[in-house]
Amino acid sequence: MAPTATCIITNISPSPDSQREGRAAPTLSRKSPHPHRAVLSSDVKVTVLVGGVGGARFLLGVQQLLGLGQFASPEWPNAGHELTAVVNIGDDAWIHGVRVCPDLDTCMYTLGGGVDPQRGWGHRDETWHAKEELAHYGMQPHWFELGDRDLATHLVRTQMLNAGYPLSQITTALCDRWQPGARLVPASDDRCETHVVITDPVDGNRRAIHFQEWWVRYRAQVPTHSFAFVGAEKASATTEAVTAIAEADVIMLAPSNPVVSVGAILAVPGIRGALRAASAPIVGYSPIIGGKPLRGMADACLRVIGVESTAQAVGQYYGGRSGTGILDCWLVHEGDKAEAEIEGVAVRSIPLLMSDPEATAAMVSAGLKLAGVTG
Repeated sequence: MAPTATCIITNISPSPDSQREGRAAPTLSRKSPHPHRAVLSSDVKVTVLVGGVGGARFLLGVQQLLGLGQFASPEWPNAGHELTAVVNIGDDAWIHGVRVCPDLDTCMYTLGGGVDPQRGWGHRDETWHAKEELAHYGMQPHWFELGDRDLATHLVRTQMLNAGYPLSQITTALCDRWQPGARLVPASDDRCETHVVITDPVDGNRRAIHFQEWWVRYRAQVPTHSFAFVGAEKASATTEAVTAIAEADVIMLAPSNPVVSVGAILAVPGIRGALRAASAPIVGYSPIIGGKPLRGMADACLRVIGVESTAQAVGQYYGGRSGTGILDCWLVHEGDKAEAEIEGVAVRSIPLLMSDPEATAAMVSAGLKLAGVTG
């Protein structure tokens, strides 16, 4: 391997293997002095499928509940809990010659304490000198923002990709700098990008554009016909993702975009099969509250694929594992329909507003209880 990446790659060490067999199912005690921190009778492995900003905030709630990452403390005894995030790579793109992985980076910066708190993505205290100079040179795309600090991450990733390292190892190396308190695992090491078929607003012809252009440049405000996961037919799930699903005590679908975040993860061959075969319960959280998405443009994406923007419709879109779907439990916001008519799926309504990690931890705790992981 190229020596230019050695200084980073030497920090990579495999996670210790652990066997699910023979482990007692974790249960929750009600003795915690913290209102939304779980005291579990044994260490628990949580695997979450996530997208970007909303997914990262959901992960903070899991960490708040389990006392991980930024929420770890000397008095908190359960440091053996494990949190793994299987992260969407459909948004990944080559921008100005560097490989940008927006969802992986948003999760890494958020859990590592370095995210911009106003935007919810990118570095805090960011500057934009490189972007301004690129604009002076007339370089495209002009609509995509690369901050100076953020650019360093992309340069390191690109150098390591060019040296032959897979994205999963590169992500582990980058996380060594951020210490996110969770394993961040790309859904695949292969290219599996989300592209969108639109009617071009200039010439009126149909063409496919990268999801980033549709999302950032056009804000989903152009006639849109379909989504395509380019490269999915040749891609495969990372071993780390499949293992995290197989060894989990509970699996959660964050309230991320069901089409271009969670849906893009499910498009990677091997992920859906791993979920269907998992012994752990699968708990999904509705990204739709009162007919509107928690954040982002999930309603625009759902409209393209012919699914209503309701908690019930999204739950039915995922489907239950007793049929051909992936859910065992489905949580919807209070006031939305709780009888979602998803065969074999337990449905409950609870507050789903992720206003802060404490509120999100309450959501996670409710999901554990519904799945029978807590007592």
